[in-house]
Amino acid sequence: MTYVVNESCIKCKYMDCVEVCPVDCFYEGENMLVIHPDECIDCGVCEPECPVEAIKPDTEPGLEKWLEINAEFAKSWPNITVKKEPPADAKEFEAVPNKFEKFFSSEPGSGD
Repeated sequence: MTYVVNESCIKCKYMDCVEVCPVDCFYEGENMLVIHPDECIDCGVCEPECPVEAIKPDTEPGLEKWLEINAEFAKSWPNITVKKEPPADAKEFEAVPNKFEKFFSSEPGSGD
């Protein structure tokens, strides 16, 4: 088992999870974070920290796509270990549906 970041993170990119991760397994994209599934130790401390519930265990139904996305982009996006400010318009995107199709960016973030 591992934890994955899902669509709820897109355009919100709150980083409360980064602060609590004991193994620094978060990677930063332009407008979301992902978890490297081979580095995650399944401790679960990140899940309750996310204000938009974007972190889930990969054992939940329907997360196969997100496990693949997390694994793929964790290989090319920079590691992030320090919490940064969320985007200025993050609140506006919290309840927006279908964010992957509309807003996902494969571009990397800046990392630490």
